[in-house]
Amino acid sequence: MLEKAVQEFSKLPGVGRKTALRLVLHLLRQDTGDVDDFSDAIVRLKHEVKYCRVCHNISDNEICPICSNSRRDGSLVCVVENIQDVMAVENTQQFNGLYHVLGGVISPMDGIGPSDLEIDSLVSRVAEGNIREVILALSSTMEGDTTNFYIYRKMAPYDVKVSIIARGISIGDELEYTDEVTLGRSILNRTLFEGK
Repeated sequence: MLEKAVQEFSKLPGVGRKTALRLVLHLLRQDTGDVDDFSDAIVRLKHEVKYCRVCHNISDNEICPICSNSRRDGSLVCVVENIQDVMAVENTQQFNGLYHVLGGVISPMDGIGPSDLEIDSLVSRVAEGNIREVILALSSTMEGDTTNFYIYRKMAPYDVKVSIIARGISIGDELEYTDEVTLGRSILNRTLFEGK
């Protein structure tokens, strides 16, 4: 029984056999009620959490709280790779539009093509004509850039502005330790200095 529990925990991302054993032993030391609550929460998570039919974010309902919020700007859509990216952008409290979760990026090496992602549903949203700007907020990797370009091409027939999040040197970074691609993009995408 112990071995089966360790095997199941070690299936979680970033959890090796030793950590899985530590987690299982921790659960054994807990009150039965606490362990029941823990297992019930996991079962309910799997059975009750849905994906928003509009943006593909997680939700308790058919449409997530972000998409159903009338105070958000529905003409602005931020395209992200995964749900963690929605959470990261939301934590900035700087974006008041809607999202579109692709569920990954195009990666031929991993066998992921455009049809494996939620790109067609993004095109359908744009085709409805209510979106004025699509912000591409994908990782600055080869796969992210490929996906950005693919989406940009898919948006060409529509009257929609396509932008990309700024990329460059983080505040506090020193130039000598910055990689060449980031430094090069920072120079190419420079902005006017506004001293006040």
